[in-house]
Amino acid sequence: MATIFSQIISGEIPSDIVFRDDRVTAFRDINPSAPTHILIVPNKEIATVDDVTGEDEALLGHMIVVAKDIARKEGISESGYRLIINCKSDGGQEIFHLHMHLLGGKRLGPMLAK
Repeated sequence: MATIFSQIISGEIPSDIVFRDDRVTAFRDINPSAPTHILIVPNKEIATVDDVTGEDEALLGHMIVVAKDIARKEGISESGYRLIINCKSDGGQEIFHLHMHLLGGKRLGPMLAK
């Protein structure tokens, strides 16, 4: 079954897309946790980090390069930003299509609540 991210990638569901190429699609989160909150999603469906294979190495590196480029375009690269990939339920993953959160535009605070 296609995830909501697959439906966004295919154009079935509209989204505020900020970047797209043949490997990844990046779009603004509809429930942002920071002034800049963009999701970078591989166009290939990969459920979790645990499902990544050796064939996906270049794709994952590409996601980070895309995140860096978007951060520059969004004007948050100088002040800093955070990249997050959650894995499975205990890791906070809600949609089981691998995705990276690009967060910035304010001081983000500690990684985890104590």
